[in-house]
Amino acid sequence: MTLTSLTESGSIAAMLACKEELRLELDEILTYWINTMVDERKGGFYGSVSTDNTIDHLAPKGVVLNSRILWTFSTASQYVDNLPCLVIAKRAFDYIADHFIDQEYGGVYWSLDQKGNILDSKKQIYGLAFCLYGLAAYYKVSHNATALELAKNLFATIEKFSFDKRRQGYIEAFTREWQTTGDLRLSEKDSNEKKTMNTHLHIIEAYAGLYQVWPDELLLDRIKGLLQVFEHHFFNTTNHHLHLFMTEEWEPKSTIQSFGHDIEASWLLYECAELAGDTDLIENYETMALQLADAAAEALDSDGGLWYEFDPATAHWTKEKHSWPQAEAMVGFFNAYHLSGEKKYLDNCLHSWQFIKKHIRDTVNGEWFWGVQEDGSIIEKEKAGFWKCPYHNSRACMELIKRITG
Repeated sequence: MTLTSLTESGSIAAMLACKEELRLELDEILTYWINTMVDERKGGFYGSVSTDNTIDHLAPKGVVLNSRILWTFSTASQYVDNLPCLVIAKRAFDYIADHFIDQEYGGVYWSLDQKGNILDSKKQIYGLAFCLYGLAAYYKVSHNATALELAKNLFATIEKFSFDKRRQGYIEAFTREWQTTGDLRLSEKDSNEKKTMNTHLHIIEAYAGLYQVWPDELLLDRIKGLLQVFEHHFFNTTNHHLHLFMTEEWEPKSTIQSFGHDIEASWLLYECAELAGDTDLIENYETMALQLADAAAEALDSDGGLWYEFDPATAHWTKEKHSWPQAEAMVGFFNAYHLSGEKKYLDNCLHSWQFIKKHIRDTVNGEWFWGVQEDGSIIEKEKAGFWKCPYHNSRACMELIKRITG
């Protein structure tokens, strides 16, 4: 949907203004990472920077952070020409290739120490997926044959060890040697289950990215299979939220509603269905995109911010507004507007951006805060680090810049 199809001139002006602001915001986010995160002494990038921009020189270096840097700067090179995006992307690629790739057993290490030595060698499929995603994006803009070969190897590795041939879906984690492990969790707050929505969401995202540069038939089959997994297992047809944690046999093990994941999946899965080119899947995911967007909107506060989580089993709200769900809300609600033409979604998108500008952007030290508490105070967690990466916010900028035409 182009701006010419918007019926209200105020909406047209607001979206055009938003687009220009997001161009500037993308530049500022990228500039922050270029100026702050490059580790000239030990290579690659620093592992953690605090809210006030204090660098932790001893922080571990995670594969998720480095892969997201690789994806961000590779993709951003198509949107900006005034920053050395490909230089930063190459730095990330070189560090991943030299340090994170397990040459003996395949896959990638979960984390390294500050010097680049192995810290946690477990094979978390979430980490492999993000590394694949970054490598595919880098190949798209650099045509580096090694990047594509590494991405294809990661795809083959995930399929060999993680794919559940009998039940479909993917097992969460393994030891370095690809043996079963008792601890499958991404982080301490997660349930220790064999299949998670979060990992499956980023596997399909990575596979879709790889398919754009390597249109392999098995890869397309797996993308379609993942879409069916979401439709039949992760999507709760009763309340239109996503199940977060599942057993190997697809039994839901959590009632928590994660609004950021709902709204992120709403647009991302629809995009994957379009890429797959299956008419039935596209139709199904158009409906699901609106259902997920409406489910996520249950957590919108009057200020435009999105609350983090709610557990209906205990009636407990996590009354925090983290930065990444706000970024995903912008894209997800705009996508819902594109599909439906309903102005409420456009309003939600614009309100999300207003909330980000007022509460999430750090106008003094740069980048975005981790988030804010219920009373509006800053959550004092890292500005950049193992999980806080230039991914959700830069991607939201790029997606809206691409989608708002006129």
